[in-house]
Amino acid sequence: MCVEQRAYFLRKLRDWKESIVEESRATMAQLQVDSLREPDIADRASSETDWSIELRTRDRQRKLIAKIDSAVRRLYDGEYGYCEVTGEPISLARLEARPIATMTLEAQEKHERIERVSRDD
Repeated sequence: MCVEQRAYFLRKLRDWKESIVEESRATMAQLQVDSLREPDIADRASSETDWSIELRTRDRQRKLIAKIDSAVRRLYDGEYGYCEVTGEPISLARLEARPIATMTLEAQEKHERIERVSRDD
């Protein structure tokens, strides 16, 4: 991977992380402003459900931030863009679609097949 490509993916990862952090800040600010004290029980239940979904989404994004940070570390270590299983380069198209990818498409598919078989047992 050339210097320009590394810089591109570093920028892409940092922008993605900043976007997630900004969304989280907005959610937290909204949680502090909104109150779940709806007078109608159905409205309250609906609000609680909406917030539950929002908080689950934020939790998934928190985990995604850890993966983004890991990808940035791999970029600085010179390991970014190489499969952690086979050591082969990950295609630029795959990295463009999923910048946090740690495996080639073939290795990921194999991993998922093995996972599916062991889960069925």
